Amino acid sequence: MDRVLAIGHVRRLDWWSVAAMMALMAIGVLFIYSACYRGEGLPMESFHVKQVFWGAVGILCFLRLALFDYHRLGDAAWFIYATAIALLVLVLLIGVEHSGATRWLNLFGKDVQPSEFAKIGILISLAWFLSRPGTNPARPVTIVVTGAVSIVPFLLIFIQPDLGTAAVLVPLVFVLLYASGVPLRTLGILVLLGLVLLPLGSLVLQDYQVSRIKVFFDPSHEPFGAGWNKIQSTIAVGSGGLAGKGYLEGTQNVLGYLPSKVAPSDFIYSVIAEETGFIGSTLVLSLYAAVLIGAIRAALVSKDKFGRLLAVGVATLIFSHVFVNISMTIGLLPIAGLPLPLLSYGGSFMVSTMCGLGIVQSVYVRRLRR
Repeated sequence: MDRVLAIGHVRRLDWWSVAAMMALMAIGVLFIYSACYRGEGLPMESFHVKQVFWGAVGILCFLRLALFDYHRLGDAAWFIYATAIALLVLVLLIGVEHSGATRWLNLFGKDVQPSEFAKIGILISLAWFLSRPGTNPARPVTIVVTGAVSIVPFLLIFIQPDLGTAAVLVPLVFVLLYASGVPLRTLGILVLLGLVLLPLGSLVLQDYQVSRIKVFFDPSHEPFGAGWNKIQSTIAVGSGGLAGKGYLEGTQNVLGYLPSKVAPSDFIYSVIAEETGFIGSTLVLSLYAAVLIGAIRAALVSKDKFGRLLAVGVATLIFSHVFVNISMTIGLLPIAGLPLPLLSYGGSFMVSTMCGLGIVQSVYVRRLRR
């Protein structure tokens, strides 16, 4: 019986969205290889091989969660939240440091980034709370509890320091509040309050974060320091033209102007844009649109509020990453260190993204029958 049910759920997957997801993963592996390529016969990192491994792990997690009844996530919401907070605290106590940031835990010889999974844990917890029959979106206590649940992981991630990942929680919380029925007037007041308090943020920013903001307004502020990646990224994207320079032919990348340390992760879009041009970039954006449309479709056909908030939350996380990453690579936003979902190199980010998309499919396959 369980096997028949599982087969039925697999058949009811949103296969257009799944196909777009798989296409993005394949493109990611191809261009992670390209981002590490420095010429025929020259040594290069094997990030693409590691990405295949993490992609396989991600697919297993995706399928497991797609077949898993998402309502059971609600039953364990606070346990999931508590686990996420505990892991974030452990990072501060025994975390692994890379490039001046302590964001990883070494588990079984692999560096895992708990903040990526914390985003999913926070989403589940807030979606469960805001969808409970006893939760009234119009009451101030709803805002207070939501803020309290969100601020703890926000601060724990911020002090790692990881401003980019922490900042992604802000649109997530606002969209969940809006989707749950919180009045627009209330949300408007919160936005105004945030704008008033925004200048105070400069008091707690790290020196490199302040430098990134200065570079955003004037890349020549540090042309061989913080401004280097921004300058080279915009050159790479702009030089791609209509059809690009060809696979493995991107000069900004192959000649090392885009450092191999960041090209496979935060600046993978620059590599794609330079080598495939406007046509390839449009294809990538179209695939993201298909994934996002699939998540919104799951929200619209969800049979309950909890499922709707889960799907909307995953869509918000993916959109935020795509919007911020591409905007920073073309010079519209400061460098934030946010990777591209399914494309950028990174095991924790790949697996957590696939978990989120698996939850979306779990909502979709259990939709109301028409």
